[in-house]
This record gives sequence, C-alpha cells and structure tokens, in this order.
Amino acid sequence: MSVETRYFGTSLDPAAVSAAQLLRLVRGHWSVENSLHFEKDRWWDEDRHVCRRPGLAERFTTLLTAAVSVLRALNPGAPGEPLRAQADALNWDIERAVNLLVR
Repeated sequence: MSVETRYFGTSLDPAAVSAAQLLRLVRGHWSVENSLHFEKDRWWDEDRHVCRRPGLAERFTTLLTAAVSVLRALNPGAPGEPLRAQADALNWDIERAVNLLVR
C-alpha cells in the first residue's frame, strides 16, 4: 500500500471551508484538465501544433474548444459513442453537420 500526500495553496479561509469542500473544489478544478484538455490533447493532438504567427495558437485553441463544446452539447452520435468518432462522422457528412448547427 502506498500513500500520496499533495499540497495545495489557496486563499480560502480555513474556518469557512471544510476539508471535504476543499477536496471537492480541487477535484472540480482537475476535472476540466482530465476531460476537455485530455480530449483536445489526445484526440486532436493540440500540443503538437506549432504556430509561428503571433496570436494564431490562441485562436486555434479557442476554435477547438468551441468545436468540442458544440459536439458535447449537440451529442449527434449514438449514446456512448466517443466524441472523436462523432466528429469524424460529421466530417464525412457536412450537410448533417450544418443541419445540427442550424436547428
């Protein structure tokens, strides 16, 4: 058995926040990294893109985040189908993709 100890810095008042509440806040913060950023890095290889023009990388990541958010909101695929599979299916059926956005 192993034990891990992690330390977090916060400006929250220890008298106003319990340990359980703090743990929930920390896990909520990391859920973003473990969901959205993981998808963008793993499936769309965002970290490998090299942009030499100033501001282009920020625009690219904004568009990718918007695309992932729209896919999640519209959920155009079968239940349980991975988001990347849904994106690939829409890529092959542009008319369906446009119809999803127009509805």
